[in-house]
Amino acid sequence: MKIFLIPLLVVLTLASACSTRKTTLSKPAASAPKASQPVKTIGENTLVNKYSAQDYIERFKAIAIKEMNSYGIPASITLAQGLLESGNGNSSLARDANNHFGIKCTSEWRGKTILKDDDEKDDCFRVYATPEESFRDHSEFLKRKRYAALFELDKNDYRGWAAGLKEAGYATNPRYAELLITLVDRYDLSKYDRREGYVEKIKREDKVLTEIARNIPEEKKQEPPKTPVSMKIYEVKQGDTMYSIAKRFTITIEELKILNDLGATDLKMGQLLLVSK
Repeated sequence: MKIFLIPLLVVLTLASACSTRKTTLSKPAASAPKASQPVKTIGENTLVNKYSAQDYIERFKAIAIKEMNSYGIPASITLAQGLLESGNGNSSLARDANNHFGIKCTSEWRGKTILKDDDEKDDCFRVYATPEESFRDHSEFLKRKRYAALFELDKNDYRGWAAGLKEAGYATNPRYAELLITLVDRYDLSKYDRREGYVEKIKREDKVLTEIARNIPEEKKQEPPKTPVSMKIYEVKQGDTMYSIAKRFTITIEELKILNDLGATDLKMGQLLLVSK
């Protein structure tokens, strides 16, 4: 019996050791967070995410191009509006409601809503299931009589669109067109715009203007559409600091940096800053 007992114990010991080692090796390692993933937000009004302008452009250029090809709105203009009005996707409205264009509720809106202070306390804004849904509704929102003339422009005429949106009263900021053009030029967004041939343009115009004409009776039944968002832009003046500006508009310095994609604390005279979340 002793002759067989020793080998048996050895076998059992080795088997136990192998089993323990196997268990240790097969244990999944904790996956490190991807560097490209944004940090999650903490609290409704705390901005922890930081999407840079380039992150935002890469994320949404495809849907902007798709909407341009369908309706003729320059992709550069759609991206510039999204960058400006959502603070590169970092605003609370973009985070909480996937609303990247500050589009408010109107009487025909049947989707979810959210209340946020804007022109008045507890203004009603539209809520979307995804950011892409916000981009699609942005195109639908523009298919109104007040914007009809814009669809007769070339779909790569971003300067004409910027001026036209301002004239049509899309936003209340008097420098809205200038702000859009600055963003288009700064990030070379016009490279996403596409020319269209004469026949292609005629077909596209007929399609969109027919849809606008169909919408006019419904528009008349509704209250006059409010501007989507009151742009809260501040122009840096002599003596301003990050602290003084943040305090004036009741946001934190970090939020001010995030909203404007600022990597340094230096401010320049005349610099335009987005100061609303």
